[in-house]
Amino acid sequence: MFYVYVIKNERNKIYIGQTSNLEERLKRHNGILKSKLSSFTRKNFGKWEIIHKEEFNTRSEVIKREKQLKGYQGRLFIKNLKFERS
Repeated sequence: MFYVYVIKNERNKIYIGQTSNLEERLKRHNGILKSKLSSFTRKNFGKWEIIHKEEFNTRSEVIKREKQLKGYQGRLFIKNLKFERS
């Protein structure tokens, strides 16, 4: 399984990504496991939490959906999610 996910931190920064191991990936975003020094979530520190996730069978499906979420309509969708959870 592959996942596209949206996370946010206390400062309301948003990150959209995709992975095959969501639990491990979230640990990397939160600094529990080692990650790149130059990563967006490391530079924008804080506790990251999942606000949305979707599951797919193939990598190509998840990459396509990730691109959609990073586009204008996807950002509107995420903005509405953010306000529902705040």
